[in-house]
Order: sequence, then C-alpha cells, then structure tokens
Amino acid sequence: MKILVFVKRVPATTARIRVADGLRMDPEGVEFVLNPYDEFAVEEALRRKEAAGGDATVTAITLGPPEAQKELRTVLAMGADEAILLTHSDAAFLDAEATAQVLAEQAEQRGPWDLVFFGKQAVDRDQHGVGPSVATRLGMPCLSEIVELEIADGKATARREVEGASETLEAPLPCAFTCQKGLNEPRYASLKGIMAAKRKPLETVQVDLPPAKVEVVELAPPPPRPPGRIVGEGAAAVPELVRALREEAKVL
Repeated sequence: MKILVFVKRVPATTARIRVADGLRMDPEGVEFVLNPYDEFAVEEALRRKEAAGGDATVTAITLGPPEAQKELRTVLAMGADEAILLTHSDAAFLDAEATAQVLAEQAEQRGPWDLVFFGKQAVDRDQHGVGPSVATRLGMPCLSEIVELEIADGKATARREVEGASETLEAPLPCAFTCQKGLNEPRYASLKGIMAAKRKPLETVQVDLPPAKVEVVELAPPPPRPPGRIVGEGAAAVPELVRALREEAKVL
C-alpha cells in the first residue's frame, strides 16, 4: 500500500504577524511549524501504514521554501518513510488552484497511490481548496473534513460533521481525504524517531510554477478596534443600548 500525505509550513498560530510591504508577511522573528490540520493527516496516514503491516509506506510532500525541510523532518521523525520538498522562491504567492496543479503533477509522476491525506485547510490562508483539487486531478474521490474513517473491502467509510448533524460517506479506493480535528490525536516524535529521520530520504525538487489566478493586491492588519462608550446608567440606558446593538453593531 502506498500512502501519500501533503503538508505545509505555516506561521505558528501564536505568532505576531507584521506586514512587510503591503503584499506579504514579514518573516522576521516568526516561528514556523507544521500546519496543525496536517498533523491529523500525518497521524492518520501513519495509522493506516501500521494497520497494513510491512507492505505499506508513507511519503510526505510539500511545496514551499527550502526552509520547509524542517517541517518535513518533523513528519519523518513521526514515522513517515520519505519526504519530497518541491521548492520555488515564489511558492508562498500561489493560489489554491496553482498549488494543486504543481502538487498533482508531482504526485502523479510518483504514483499510483492507494490513500492520499490532506489537512482540511492551511491556517495561513484558509483556502480549503487544495485537497479536493489535487484529488480531482489525480482522478480519485475526495472525502472532506472527516472526523472518523474506516477502510475495508476496497472502500472507505468516513464520517464528517455538518451543521446540526453528521454525514456518513462511502467511496471506493484509491481515495483522498481531508482531515479535521477530532479524527485522531497526533503523536509526538520520539527521540528514536528524530534520530532516524536524519537518515531517511528527503528529496528536493526545483519546480516551475503556473501563473496564479488569484492575486494578492493588498495585505494589511485589521483596523484598530474603536473605543467603547457608556450609553447611560441603570434601566434608562436599556433603550439606547438596544438601539446601538441593532443599528450600529447590527447584532440584533
């Protein structure tokens, strides 16, 4: 069984983000980590490998700067067998469709794959589109935002949560999945895994990028929050408070 998992290097969610030139983030002093949703994808890929026994392998792949080797080494330390870094200086500016095109072309060259895993989204741009788009290009079904997965008899059965309910879906293998919080509990890399990761293959490939169809025209921090105000005191303030919530804040 060949298992592929896509990951991404993103700023830590606790990082203080500054805008550099109106178009990009200033990376100075920012901690970068493995995308949190991708951790669920990696864990699920490793569990499927362990369930299959010695006949399964897990390959991790990312598109990013050369520094993304750090995140790939993390995935190798968790238990993946090999990693591929697709790199280009402008990789951070690609939209979801162009990113999916590059990833799918490289995945197809190295396939076929039995199982393909993604995080449901990357926390830096929140596009949600890369996983389904890559799956479509690879010609396989995609079950998105799953929180439970069973694989048996050549098919996948997954559950995902929707507004006020849950859906159970089935699809034949090979199949792709985008993974949501609740699917599993990602493991930590052990010291043995960290040492072993240094000897595992990590291939670096310079890629050409297609033109992006979505252009960032401006990146700016949110405007400062306006100061609060006191609308009155006691019961006499209630009508004015209700009016302000309805007409100004528009929350009623």
